[in-house]
Order: sequence, then C-alpha cells, then structure tokens
Amino acid sequence: MTMRIPGKLPSRVEICYTVETLLCALSFTRGGEDDRLSMAGSPPNIKATAGSPVILSRSAHGVSRKQVDESTLKVLYRLHRHGYQAYLVGGSVRDLLLGRTPKDFDIGTDATPQQVKKLFRNCFLVGRRFRLAHIRFGRDLVIEVATFRRHPHPDELPEDPEEHSFFVQNQFGTPREDAFRRDFTINALFYNIADFSIVDYVGGLKDLENRQLRVIGDPRVRFEEDPVRMLRALEFSARLDFSLDAETLAGISEKAPLISTAAPARVREELMELFRHGVGAAVLKRAQDLGLMRPMMGGYQPGESTFKLLELLNQYFKKGGHVDESMILAALFIDRFWHKCPAQSALPINEVLHSAGHLLTPYCTHFRLAHGLRHQAREMLVGCYRFTRGLGHRGHFCKIRQHRVLLSCFVSGTRLLTAIRSSCKSGRKPCTEGPIRPVTPSRKRAAGPIIGHGEDGVRNRPRPNSVIWLSFSPK
Repeated sequence: MTMRIPGKLPSRVEICYTVETLLCALSFTRGGEDDRLSMAGSPPNIKATAGSPVILSRSAHGVSRKQVDESTLKVLYRLHRHGYQAYLVGGSVRDLLLGRTPKDFDIGTDATPQQVKKLFRNCFLVGRRFRLAHIRFGRDLVIEVATFRRHPHPDELPEDPEEHSFFVQNQFGTPREDAFRRDFTINALFYNIADFSIVDYVGGLKDLENRQLRVIGDPRVRFEEDPVRMLRALEFSARLDFSLDAETLAGISEKAPLISTAAPARVREELMELFRHGVGAAVLKRAQDLGLMRPMMGGYQPGESTFKLLELLNQYFKKGGHVDESMILAALFIDRFWHKCPAQSALPINEVLHSAGHLLTPYCTHFRLAHGLRHQAREMLVGCYRFTRGLGHRGHFCKIRQHRVLLSCFVSGTRLLTAIRSSCKSGRKPCTEGPIRPVTPSRKRAAGPIIGHGEDGVRNRPRPNSVIWLSFSPK
C-alpha cells in the first residue's frame, strides 16, 4: 500500500502506525460510536451472570475513542492485533464515564513486559520491584503499559520474608485478579478495545451511579497493606464530590496511626497533589476530623485560621496555575508564628528569624525538605511580621531579591491579607494596606556588581536598580 501525504515525506514509523490504525479500525465494528447515552438510570445492555463481570456494551455508555489519545489507541490496537488482551485501566475510565478529561491513560494487558518490548521499538522497561513498560511518543508523551497481576497464594511466597515484597508485585494474573488488587471500585473499571465495552468486576459502575467511594475488600486490611490509601480516599472523595461509605470511614479512624509508617516522600507528593487539584484545604480539614493529620504530618497541629488560609491559597494557585510548596509551608505555620511573634511585640528581627526557623525545622526534617524551601517559607513568615506590625519601625522598607512570591501572595492577594490581618489579631493597621509606590533612594549608590568586591578589594554597594524598593503606606 502506497500513501502520499502532501507537503512532506512521511517517515516509515508514521506510515506503519497509520496503516495499522486503519486496519484495526476496519476490523472492528464501531457500533454506535457517536451514541452518547448518560450513566443515569439503568442501562439496557448490561450483561451479568453469577460469578461473571458486569459488561456494559458500547451502546450503553458514552465513552468514545475520540476521547482517547491517538497514541494510546495505537498501543491498544497493536496489542490486540497480536493476540493479547488490551484494556484501558484505572482513573482514565472513571473520568471518561464521569465526563471529565483524564490526566493520562494507562493500559493493562496479559502480555509480559518483555513481550510488550518486542512489539514496540520505542518501549523501555522500568521499575525493579514493579516491572512496567513505558512506550515513548515524541519527547513528552509516555504510555504506561502494565501486565495484569494477582495476589500470590501463601504457599507460593518465598521463605525469606525480605523477598516477599518483590515477589508479590510481580505475579502475573488475569484481568479479574488484577481488578481485585486495586484500591477503590471506581478505579477498577476496564475499557476493552476488542468490543469497546466497559468491564466491571467489583461493582464500580453502581458506585459511580450512586456517587460513592468504596474500598475493594475489607478497608482495614487494605489500609494495613498501604496506609496512604486513607489519604487517597479523602482526596477522591473531595475531587469527585463522592461520599465515603461507613466501613471506609470507620477504617480510616481506626487505622489512622499507621500512616506514620508510610514513606515521607510519598506522603509529601500526595499532599502536593491535593493542592494541584484544588482540594488541599478540604482534605486536610477532614483528615484532622478523622485523626489522620497528626500522624501523617509528623505531629503537626493546625491553628484556628489554618484551613481558611489554605482555602485562599487553593484559589490563588488555581488562578496562577502553579503550586508553590513554600507558600503552603508558611500558611501551615503562620498561626503558631503569630503566637510566638505577635505583631505588637516589636521583637528584634533576629529573634523573629530564629523563631520562624525553629517552628519550621521539625516539619522540614520529617519530610526531608530542602534548605532552600525552608528558607523561603521562613522569609515569608518574617515578611508577614514586617507587614503587619505597621509603619514607624526599622525595616518597614521591603527589599525583595529572590522572594518575589512574597509580594505576589501577600500584597496582590487582598483576600489573603484579610485572613492574615484577622489571624494576627492586632489593633494596628498593617503596612500592607494601601497603594504600593516606589521610593527613590535617599542617596546615589556607587555603581558596581550586586555581590562581590571591586578591583581594589573594597566591597561595592548595590546599584539602585539591583533591588526592588517598595514602601507600603496606609490610606
């Protein structure tokens, strides 16, 4: 077959993928591809028998291949054409059924990682404990392909307990066994590329219809296997506006102390994910009510206005499109900072710096945060102290070099300033209230580099334009 694409000569890979896609499309029956029926009500084409999965035929759901990434379809088609089972798995199926846009697409198959690698030249095997196939398209797109896995039988485990973890993660199984290994029912739905049906082994379709989050199996046992699932349960409940069933809530309350045994780096990444999705304040508030927050965050206890400030930060991050961890860190400790350094106390700046660093150190040590991150959070707390104590004090001029996020957060965000003023409970008007006007330096500065020494060995003064001089005056 000869193909001509006007404008440029196609590469061999492009021709192979295009031909393969056409052949696969011709071999399948599209059967109502453009039918977009709702999930509400009882779908007419559900086939279920005792011990078999619930299969939602193509005409009974609204998931279309047009909603799936083209590169993902190429991988699914090739696996299917070579005789392997190929399913879309995980959160992408859930999001498509809910009418949301998936962040990425994951594929499950009965082909082993080595067999997947033989089918794709652009495939790389990753992972030591959990072997995965990553198929690259271009520079940025990676399709993750995982082999169906199962829980091993007790008599299959090796004698050495240290080898159990590696052995458990690499036992290949069937789609049904793989579904029961997953955490929540709504995350265990499969989209079968062979007939475009939705396959449900665990009751996830019913939970989607009822907008309920339910753990697969006994929640207490599953939380013991992976304590981070408790935080993920609260996250999905807030993101999707789903309710948690009674057994899951009871399991979180009972097993909350176990989350202290989870890897701090993993917990930290999950916490950042909360703010990326705009649910950080709501999830942490619920974690506090269920007794999960203190063991999860190294003994941290929130203050009176902590969650209010975190909610404002959620709005600020959503507007800016970027999550700043140092701002979250400063917001978590600003209540305790005001108790140690009230704005009306007129403490020396050195003492304020020491108090801010002392507050942040245990948290930063627990999560092994970089010193630069702690330094930025400390400067924000000290900047709040400078801003809220008002005019008439030494240091009410603000030199901002590296911490411009301080200005954008505590000056541009007027609603955030309102929360700060209410949290400091100071009768004095903060110096951040009012217009921002540049201040001309009282005398000219000698020309020279910002940092360093001149040729004569004498330290040069900074140039007038090397820092931003700002003054804040009340209206």
